[in-house]
Amino acid sequence: MSGAKLRLLWTALAGALAAVLLISGCSSSEPGGGEPAGPVARVAFEPGPGAAEVNPAAPIKATVEHGRFDSVELTNDEGKQVEGELAPDGRSWQATTALGYGKTYTWAGRATGEDGKQVPVEGSFTTLQPERTIRATINPTDEAEVGIAMPISVKFDEPVEDKAAVQRALTVQTSVPVEGSWAWLSDRQVDWRPKEYWPAHTRVSVSAKLYGLAYGGGAYGLADLTTDFNIGRAQVVQADVGTHRLVVVRDGEQVASYPASYGEEYDPGRNTPNGTYIIMEKNPVEIMDNPRYGYRDVRKTWAARFSNHGEFIHENQENAAALGKVNNSHGCINLSAADAKEYYDSALIGDPVEVSGSASSMPPQYDVYDWLLSWDQWTAKSAV
Repeated sequence: MSGAKLRLLWTALAGALAAVLLISGCSSSEPGGGEPAGPVARVAFEPGPGAAEVNPAAPIKATVEHGRFDSVELTNDEGKQVEGELAPDGRSWQATTALGYGKTYTWAGRATGEDGKQVPVEGSFTTLQPERTIRATINPTDEAEVGIAMPISVKFDEPVEDKAAVQRALTVQTSVPVEGSWAWLSDRQVDWRPKEYWPAHTRVSVSAKLYGLAYGGGAYGLADLTTDFNIGRAQVVQADVGTHRLVVVRDGEQVASYPASYGEEYDPGRNTPNGTYIIMEKNPVEIMDNPRYGYRDVRKTWAARFSNHGEFIHENQENAAALGKVNNSHGCINLSAADAKEYYDSALIGDPVEVSGSASSMPPQYDVYDWLLSWDQWTAKSAV
């Protein structure tokens, strides 16, 4: 073989070898060389994009797989941004406040995948628009100090159809164990009371998760409710009609025994009826009317109401000769001015008043009648 041909052969072999080395040493699955790319970021939403009739109280969140959020926000159709929290690892975002009824919400932002590329955070959904919303209130109010017979009461502006759903949304927590139950006293009111009187100095926390809750008939809850209150000392009024005295027991010890006059015993319309009541309100001056018995605008002081039927513990100095001797009132418990003031100053809303020895008993129909029902009667009024 001539020298020229030999050189050409070696040149061809060297080129082929160089090509093989180049391919084996610089192979890549991506144009431009380097390591294989990671997965693309995958963003998901709850509720999903395009969802309609979303409950505004439902969990609202965005998540990303194979990546992290660079930014994420959710705004309503008025441009207001929803408060939310991005997880420390950047892989999820959750709304920290409930949404509004009947609004459109839009996602915006970006996420970067393990492949180093950004993907948009985008999409929208709409929340349900109730036919109507129902307002509720709760009592006792925050930081109130109340007596040991005080019920918890949730009242609604309109009738509630799905009472079980509402009741399941109500929780009561106590600083010491207390057995109790909810009872529906009407289709607009549900009360919780303990089986026995509250232990003195109990701390009570109540939560009513009513916003977004379907009440039935197209109605939904307007707002959540909470209250935290305290039970005070254990004070009980023992009102035995036949003794003509009103006894006050505090923390198990008798602290007062006042001469009293109760309702006329021989006229059913003037009895002070048997039953366990609570102090409902206190007024330093109360104007009293009873057209049936011919009096109007009678001014009495140191009045503590214990029934919406019309019964009070109050001053009646004009009836001083009967106190401790004769029952001749129109149903109220009369005390002297000094004794009425002393009792008034000692009383808390929610203190029990136990009336006994009367010729009649109070029917369970006048607010507040929670303690006029036996425990079995009470629990039978639960919806769950």
